[in-house]
Amino acid sequence: MRNAFIDELVKQARENEKIALVVGDLGYKVVEPFATAFPERFINAGVAEQNMTGLAAGLASEGFHVFTYSIANFPTFRCAEQIRNDIDYHQLPVTVVTVGGGLAYGNLGYSHHAIQDYALIRTMPNMLIASPGDPLEVRATLQYLVDHPQPSYLRLGKAGEPNFNSTIPVVKPGEWVSIHKGDEDKCILCTGATINLAMEWLKTEAYENYSIYSLPLWSMASKEMQAEKAMQFSKIVTIEDHLADGGFGSWFLESCYPLIRTHNLDITCKALDRKVCGMVGTQGYLNHMGGIAVK
Repeated sequence: MRNAFIDELVKQARENEKIALVVGDLGYKVVEPFATAFPERFINAGVAEQNMTGLAAGLASEGFHVFTYSIANFPTFRCAEQIRNDIDYHQLPVTVVTVGGGLAYGNLGYSHHAIQDYALIRTMPNMLIASPGDPLEVRATLQYLVDHPQPSYLRLGKAGEPNFNSTIPVVKPGEWVSIHKGDEDKCILCTGATINLAMEWLKTEAYENYSIYSLPLWSMASKEMQAEKAMQFSKIVTIEDHLADGGFGSWFLESCYPLIRTHNLDITCKALDRKVCGMVGTQGYLNHMGGIAVK
């Protein structure tokens, strides 16, 4: 995903001279194509993520669309005040990019577990969450963000994620992307790099006939769209590599609350068990221990 991101960002920057990239002294062997092509629009802010975010807000206030880039929790939780007060409040075109969503950096322990980031970002009224499910969705979401500059959060996997879309899909906030056609009445709804997990759930007897959809762009503003989409199904299962509390499933349940009461809609949320917070291991192992991987 990160390679698709930088490749697409370079393409967009060739067409848009206001795109800038600011990193927190990492991204080596990833960000070099942008730094080489556009040295005047590339800044290494050092290991100073709060300064990086404030700098990005300043550049955005002068007309740039700025992308900040760092690992997992560092440009989000460490910079929560700057994101809230500088970017979101002033509705500035800054895209906070994190690599290693979920438990991709599981071997580095809790400091690198990005399993509470949705909970933080989705409480900010102007932030759009971009959580693509494969490299083609990375390109699609990036194209959308460039065409619609706004406060946003782009959550990437680490590396090696396969493509599940056959072509670059058309994405819009709140719109579902069809990944696999199965039963028209039952579906699995994913966000982020969890489509591969959904594909594994299809192999089990309980979910073998389910359709799979991805929701790569979502926010507070797109909540109201979800009830109408949910009405098409009798059973919906959400999957996320995030804790249940404050995550994608919670967001979807809040969006569909009236339907749950009046139409007896069956929604199940598969999210990480909180016990993974104290665990160290590979992404696969931790997803299994957290309860989102097929046993």
